[in-house]
Amino acid sequence: MSENHDVEVIFEKEVDSSEEPPMEEWLSVMLQIPEENLKRINYGKGLYDPGSGEICAKYLSMSASSVLRHPYFNYPAVIDPGIHEALLNPEPANIYPDDGQELYLTLCKEAGLCPIGSFYRQLLQNKINLRYYGVHPMAFRVISMVLKLNKFVMILDLTDNWISEDGCFHLGEMLAKNNTLKVLVLHGCRIGSEGARRLFVNLPQNSVLRELNLCKNRLNDKGVEYLANAVGLGANICNIDLSYNSLTDNSVNFLVDAFEKNNKLTHLNLSWNMIQSPNTIFSLCSKLAENNAFVELNLSWNSLSGLLIGKSINLLLRNKNFSYLNLSNNRLYGPAINSIAAGIEKGGNLVLLDLSSNPLLPEDAYKLLLPMMISSVKLQKLILHNVYVTPDFIKLRNEILSMKFRENAEIEYGGVYAEAVHKSVHLKDLVLNRIDYLSKKSKKRSVDIALIVMELYKSNKEPMDTKPFIRALKERGLPLEEELTDQLTSLFAGPPKPKSATVNLAAMIEYFKRKWPERQLPPTPPPEPEPMPNPVIKKKQKKK
Repeated sequence: MSENHDVEVIFEKEVDSSEEPPMEEWLSVMLQIPEENLKRINYGKGLYDPGSGEICAKYLSMSASSVLRHPYFNYPAVIDPGIHEALLNPEPANIYPDDGQELYLTLCKEAGLCPIGSFYRQLLQNKINLRYYGVHPMAFRVISMVLKLNKFVMILDLTDNWISEDGCFHLGEMLAKNNTLKVLVLHGCRIGSEGARRLFVNLPQNSVLRELNLCKNRLNDKGVEYLANAVGLGANICNIDLSYNSLTDNSVNFLVDAFEKNNKLTHLNLSWNMIQSPNTIFSLCSKLAENNAFVELNLSWNSLSGLLIGKSINLLLRNKNFSYLNLSNNRLYGPAINSIAAGIEKGGNLVLLDLSSNPLLPEDAYKLLLPMMISSVKLQKLILHNVYVTPDFIKLRNEILSMKFRENAEIEYGGVYAEAVHKSVHLKDLVLNRIDYLSKKSKKRSVDIALIVMELYKSNKEPMDTKPFIRALKERGLPLEEELTDQLTSLFAGPPKPKSATVNLAAMIEYFKRKWPERQLPPTPPPEPEPMPNPVIKKKQKKK
């Protein structure tokens, strides 16, 4: 302190730094610090053991030399924890039972699919029925893999389950491995031609499958070509259903080519298609006639017509084992029926013949019935639904059914023509007399029905449709009532067509000649000679 300034001391407090406050005033005594070391706490409770105190091998080098030299431990090193086996050897395959149930559940779990309970249960049965089930497209892979292993199922029915191309691929892979499946039903599965290619590629490798139902699958000709290639390469299928597939004559030609190499078929269904060529049917029947194992053919709903169809069936009937033939809903009549009836009469083992809804005349039905009078003919069931017959047919039918060798025979028909006849006047005369009276009633414009019909027959000798016939009569001035036209067309009815009725002009003219022999068409005049051209006269030029 400077000597020049005077400081006045008011109060001076003495502080001793070495002196401490009493213990009651210490703040640390008031605070209780909890124990935070959990190991010590658990050790105190007897819940923790610190071990031997040796260093863990996890924190040490793993070479064999360092392990042996390390001062704190001498544990042996692990030679191979399984890395060599995991990298170089394949995983051990799981072995499943032959029924495939355990495999099915495993595959469904891997694919994230809900298992089909009925399929799981039926794996132990003879048949798996999944008709109309709506199987998921991804499930066909699982089903196919299970059926590769299964040894119980012989029939697989997948009716109306739409199958994608991928599903067809897996089913084809299954057919290459499966040795028990005998019947595969794919009715209405809509696999298409591309699905057929994937399904049939492994078919020649399968020696067990016997029946294949491909109805309503939109195969078209290309799909049948893939099937025919598989058959030609040795597929052992005996029963094929190809109905409702929009097939043409090309499909039949593919099958005929396949039968050249492998002709083992027993049943063939080609109904509800667009097969029309008689030459194609003749080639098919020729090949099937050579096959002694062939039993049944279905060609219904194909618009078949013509004499060559009858000759084709006649050729097929020579096969001694051929037993069932369905030709319903076609256009067969006349000469074709005569050829079929002749083939039945010669013998053979045909048991069932269905010609329902064909435009058969009563005479055709009668000719089909006559061979059943012969005891050597094996025909037991003749079906003629929607075919009208005469009372003579009924009389012969009753006589046949009363025979001892026809006790179990069945003969079915559509109806019977009942021809109403007046006591003194024939109905045809009555109708024609009325028409003739009306046509000559008007003196200003009289026409002759006989001459009109002769003129129509001269232009076209085939049976004429009813509506054009009535129109032609009215255009030529013939006054006809509706009842008279109906009577006239029914009395002289021709062979019926699928969508219209016809008039037999030949039978009508024959009756006219007996009723009015004097009425004839005037002779056709010879053609007039062409006029001769006038000669051209050249004028001479005058000399200058």
